[in-house]
Amino acid sequence: MKLWNQLPYFLIFSLVFYPISLISATKNFTQCLNEVRSGLWGPLAGVDNYGRVVAFETATAIPYEMCVEACGGGSQPFTWSDFSSEFSAWLLPWLALLSQLPFGANDNLENFLSVVLAIGSPVLAAYSAALTVLNSRWIARRFSKSDYPNTYQAVRSLSSLQQAPIELDTSQSLLASLVVLHENDAWWKELHENLNYTHTWSISAATSIGWVLIAYIFTVIDSLSNVLQGVEVNGQAVGSLWLWLLPVVVAWLQISPKCDKVRVTAAIDRANMHAYVASAEGDPKLARKVSNHRGIFLQQDDGALYNDERCTSPIYNYSRVFSWAAAVEEIAAYFREASRRAGLQQPVATDTDWEPENRYISIHELNRRGSSFEVVAYCTSFLPRRSRWGPGVWGRMIVASLMALLLQWGTAGAAIFVVWETPTRGLGCRSGSYLIYAFFSSVIWAILVASSILSHYSTLNFPSQNLRDTERQNSRVETAASLSIALRRLGKVLAAANTAWIVTTCIFQFSAFFDRCYCDSSVIGLGISKAFNVIEFTPDDLTSMRGAWIGGVFMAIISAGIYIGFINIIINPQIPCDPIRE
Repeated sequence: MKLWNQLPYFLIFSLVFYPISLISATKNFTQCLNEVRSGLWGPLAGVDNYGRVVAFETATAIPYEMCVEACGGGSQPFTWSDFSSEFSAWLLPWLALLSQLPFGANDNLENFLSVVLAIGSPVLAAYSAALTVLNSRWIARRFSKSDYPNTYQAVRSLSSLQQAPIELDTSQSLLASLVVLHENDAWWKELHENLNYTHTWSISAATSIGWVLIAYIFTVIDSLSNVLQGVEVNGQAVGSLWLWLLPVVVAWLQISPKCDKVRVTAAIDRANMHAYVASAEGDPKLARKVSNHRGIFLQQDDGALYNDERCTSPIYNYSRVFSWAAAVEEIAAYFREASRRAGLQQPVATDTDWEPENRYISIHELNRRGSSFEVVAYCTSFLPRRSRWGPGVWGRMIVASLMALLLQWGTAGAAIFVVWETPTRGLGCRSGSYLIYAFFSSVIWAILVASSILSHYSTLNFPSQNLRDTERQNSRVETAASLSIALRRLGKVLAAANTAWIVTTCIFQFSAFFDRCYCDSSVIGLGISKAFNVIEFTPDDLTSMRGAWIGGVFMAIISAGIYIGFINIIINPQIPCDPIRE
């Protein structure tokens, strides 16, 4: 209860009294300790580094209330040399690495919001990356029973379209024609080739990552070799806190998401210029000469409900997981059924015989022609329809969530542990700030994922013969849509606030704002009556601090290593009908 009782005071203290503290006079803590040792503040003014009252001549710490009286409540003097060196070593490389995150929204505001979301909720950034590789592996399994022509191109293309709000049109045999008609082989080839561009390793990306790694290693070694130098402004914990960014950037570079909105839109449009649709008479026709509808297209709805789905930045993949999975499952079902019928040597046209394949073609083009009715029937399975949420989507979301939370709390937990074990031990301003950041990072992720669930629910169709049930369902759908929009906006506001919070916290750390009686005494965790400010460290403190710092570094590195190891295990699954692997 002490923590929750103290946190509101800490927040008010940080936000309201910081400007005042900049001009408040404060004695140097070493000077205060010397005054205590001289007996100026009485025989009970000094304690040891465990908070026990000792003879004032041997004191190494000061009780919090005495610290405020003797030293003042403001922070220690700001030193530009300390601030610039710590900021440049511990924070600046991570801020530079943000430029290597994939954007692609072709809108400066959307790209900026993507950065804000990533910093404000590392859980969301790591979750979207993990979910993307899990989806790619899932789609390869869903098409594993298909050997129908264009299976490979379909898997690769649909996997690349995770960053796009794809929709299907099953009317007029549009989607079935894309799967069955041999004239649409050119459609799949065009789509695959236009999406087969890479956003992966480059000299710029490798240099940025190398710079961050070298800077992190050097600063860690330097801080461990000089533990007592600038403890109050040291960025050891800051380095661990931001370590989540490195595996997330590496993961996206390996995934190579197709997130350039202009290129993705152009790829769909160019392919749709070659789309054919079966006619009632049996002769395929160019779809653009029949209507402006296509079997696969990008969502054009400009409603507020679909704002995140339309944004092609990969961090928004969380918002498309249900609609994308449902669309992929529909297409995969078409391919599986067509493959099953082809395996039974059933041609599309019911009044023709099966034309044997030759060594150049597995299924003769004559077996892939028919009327619009026959084409639809050829792809339609008699098996019951699967969940409209997408098969296995909940399991993938759980796994991605666990990996994202592991990365966030492994790195943030390391930062909290490092500061916690630095005397005065306990929960203080620094560790409390990191805890708040990690907590709200998780809250933002939970809010936005809940928003995506409600958004997809509001788009589902629940037919009913009962008018009252239909009206009741429509009311629930409208409520879900409104709540989804509200949660999404709340999540983004919190992400912006959390971004400002952690950047400000890091600046406070380096500028000695936290180097004051309240923060150095760990008042939040110990309480006012038991809190004390350790000013002079003992050899035992030095040993325990070095051990804690080393433990924190390993904790953060292991968490990041587990995440990137998971990505590398899951990524690049075997794709059915892969011409290279076969």
